[in-house]
Amino acid sequence: MEHQTSEQTEILREILKWIKFAGAKEVKNVLLATLDNEQKRLIYHLSDGNRGSLEIAKAAGTSDTTVRRYWASWVRQGIVESLRVRGGERYKKSFELEDFGIEVPQPKLGVQPSEAKQVTEARQEETK
Repeated sequence: MEHQTSEQTEILREILKWIKFAGAKEVKNVLLATLDNEQKRLIYHLSDGNRGSLEIAKAAGTSDTTVRRYWASWVRQGIVESLRVRGGERYKKSFELEDFGIEVPQPKLGVQPSEAKQVTEARQEETK
C-alpha cells in the first residue's frame, strides 16, 4: 500500500510539472496584459499577504482605494488570492514576476522589493 501511494505521488508530481510548463506562457501573457504599467507591477509584487492596502499604496505612490480596486480585479482573474486577516482582507500574489522575466519597479517610498521578499520569507518561516 505504501509503495502504491508513493508511486501515485510521483505520478502526480510529474503531471504537475507538465501542467506548470504548459501554462507558463499563458500566465506570462496574462500578467503582461494585466500589469500593463509600473504602478500595477509594483502593487502586484508587494501584495504578499502581509501588507495592507495603505502600506502598498504608500510604496506605489497611489491611494489605498486604487490598490483595493486592483486587488478586486486581480482576484477575479486568478492572479491573487484573498486572505482573511484580523481587521479585514489582504491579498497575496499567485506568481512571482521575476519567474516570468518581468521586471519589478522600485517603490516610491517604504520597503524595497528585495526587503519585501526577505520580510515575506521571514514571516513564512515564523508560521511553520
